[in-house]
Amino acid sequence: MATKVVTIVGARPQFIKAAMVVRGFHKYGDQIDHHLIHTGQHYDHQMSGSFFDELQLPEPEVNLGIGGGTHGQMTGRMLMRLEEVLSAAQPDWVVVYGDTDSTLAGALAAAKLYIPLAHVEAGLRSFNRRMPEEVNRVLTDHASQLLFCPTQTAVNNLAREGIVQHVELVGDVMYDAAVYHRDRVSSSILDGLRVSPRSYFLATCHRSENTDDAERLRCIVAVLEMLGTAAPVLLPIHPRTRLRLEEFKIGVPANVTVLPPCTYASMLALEANAIAVVTDSGGVQKEAYFFGVPCITMRSETEWTETVESGWNTLVGIDPQKALAAAKCAEGVRRLPRPALYGDGDAATKIVSALVSRVQ
Repeated sequence: MATKVVTIVGARPQFIKAAMVVRGFHKYGDQIDHHLIHTGQHYDHQMSGSFFDELQLPEPEVNLGIGGGTHGQMTGRMLMRLEEVLSAAQPDWVVVYGDTDSTLAGALAAAKLYIPLAHVEAGLRSFNRRMPEEVNRVLTDHASQLLFCPTQTAVNNLAREGIVQHVELVGDVMYDAAVYHRDRVSSSILDGLRVSPRSYFLATCHRSENTDDAERLRCIVAVLEMLGTAAPVLLPIHPRTRLRLEEFKIGVPANVTVLPPCTYASMLALEANAIAVVTDSGGVQKEAYFFGVPCITMRSETEWTETVESGWNTLVGIDPQKALAAAKCAEGVRRLPRPALYGDGDAATKIVSALVSRVQ
């Protein structure tokens, strides 16, 4: 009898992670009966539809179309709809990824229906409960029956919270994706932007605590402007960030080039060829590490502490001078050792194998 698995995704990083696991499901043929649900959290084509096409992720069987609103509004609406879908499907496993509102809604729906829950990217902690993502990931971990950790640090975090059973150290599925797509990445986007390798900084900014606070967003723009005195800054812009810049009437400096949201392959090419990456994203921090590119993180903490401890990632908050100092050290950072922190590129295989062998 086939193992019935429902995957719940809603945001761009989850599409990347899920694509690798779904590819692993295909190797099991009829042993896996897989169903994909999209909450609609990321709903425009540049943030959602194009990613499904590019990553060869099958179209979701259900798209709830729930995007926009506060964290509570989105989570509540998703929970209500997901409960209906899961009640009808009755899967053996529900699989959720990361730390978004879609993750928490999927976890709560599964828990209340007594459906076994697997959390991919379990055990991460920023230890900042003001971050909605931190609350989402903690609650999801404590509701899960199977916890797939990307690092030993994540395993240790769970143990400190009393979670020691059904914890699997599998590595990072985003590293799987980077390895899989590495040889398929073209640097043609650099030609189109008239930049050469190591001639620019790549920046991203999307977290609500940065974008929704006018003063913090002004400080982040000041960080990018300061970095732009050393080299041009490319900023693929998140829709939320664009809206907030307009709403708060914050102008973008001349030395910062705003780009539309990039495809996954284009983003990898921009990351791999930057002097350094400047970001508030968790996933981008790791991708910079995968490609041996120094990272400057516009936060005071990170879930990916190994990147900081190894010297490849510098936390600068929203301080322009700290960011510029970190940028000036980028060439020195490139000479540091870069240990294999995130597995061997086979995390998805381990995840699928564990799901198949643990049908309850």
